[in-house]
Amino acid sequence: MSNEIRGNDRLSDLGRRHLDCLFDPDKNPPALRLAECLCPDEKRENCDKVCFFDSMSRDEKGNVVIHEECCTGCPDCIESCKSSKLKDKKEILPVFELVHNSDAPVYAMIAPAFISQFSEEMTPGKLRSAFKKLGFAGMIEVALFADILTLKEALEFDRYIKDDRDFMLTSCCCPMWIAMIRRIHGQLVPHMPPSVSPMVACGRSIKKLYPEAKTVFIGPCLAKKAEAKEPDVRDAVDYVLTFQEMQEIFDAVEVDPLKLEEDLKDHSSMAGRIYARTGGVSEAVQRTLDRLRPNRKIPLVAQQANGVKECKELLNDLINGNIKANFIEGMGCVGGCVGGPKSILDKEVSTKNVNNYGNDAQFLTPVDNPYVIELLQRLGFDTIDSLLEHETIFTRDFNPNNK
Repeated sequence: MSNEIRGNDRLSDLGRRHLDCLFDPDKNPPALRLAECLCPDEKRENCDKVCFFDSMSRDEKGNVVIHEECCTGCPDCIESCKSSKLKDKKEILPVFELVHNSDAPVYAMIAPAFISQFSEEMTPGKLRSAFKKLGFAGMIEVALFADILTLKEALEFDRYIKDDRDFMLTSCCCPMWIAMIRRIHGQLVPHMPPSVSPMVACGRSIKKLYPEAKTVFIGPCLAKKAEAKEPDVRDAVDYVLTFQEMQEIFDAVEVDPLKLEEDLKDHSSMAGRIYARTGGVSEAVQRTLDRLRPNRKIPLVAQQANGVKECKELLNDLINGNIKANFIEGMGCVGGCVGGPKSILDKEVSTKNVNNYGNDAQFLTPVDNPYVIELLQRLGFDTIDSLLEHETIFTRDFNPNNK
């Protein structure tokens, strides 16, 4: 009997894509169909219409097809699939390979919503020790880079808002909010300051300071998997894991962070920490603007949208002239990042934890945070106001044709 391996006719194209998803997740969108659609026709008549961004269609057999170029990573299709055949792609195996076989340092970048996600008793210091035990070079709180983006957004507001007719769409946080503006309401793009997200800012900063480094973002959001692969920012983040995937890793390798020593490095201000919940960006920018420009004549007047439905309604009201606010914040998940589809905690509990963590911060705004000032100097910025210069590390092109 020959042991020669020939073409495997028994494995379907779908099965081959599953292997690609395990070992090379870049080949697939954030949502993946695991098997043939089995629901009766009358039950799946409109399931390809559930995506707000029109990223789904059907093949000749009636199976759902997810188009990577349109998929933003929102969880709507996964949550609405009645036969549970749609799942989010996993990046666990490539991350294991990277951490254990790469000569380059690999940094874990933890989202601002992380506090107490893995345990109510979990401290940031113990979580940092857990990442190091897994083989990461360190854990960096993305909230520190939310601090920097808060400074940039406050300066952009001061520069752009000159009278009561002006308004600004905060640009730096939620990829679903950004996709909604760029793809559906492109006429509003000029009102978005050219800022990257805190995740991208963190990844780019690490790689500027340590050019050989690799970066892994960990958070509650599927949409970050899509954002990390967008052409103009894909230089920042190598892989994205969710909180639930990270918990699976801790369980698989039997690492219990609660049993580890404290490795506490408190760097972020309250402003960066509260980015994780709805209203946090507005509050952070408002406090920072008041700190930077206390005598400003036109105050920041904020309005938030909570979840995709409210985001859509708010943008329509804005186009129709029914909004009086001049600083518009949108969050694609109800509650903000704390309500992300891969959060471990209930959003109300997580919101409380985030607020408590923000209140415990040593510094109220990034203006007062010496770690922010030191980091900016290391990255080549001489002053806070130099953040307004066209420096690519914190800047992106929001041209609607560059999606």
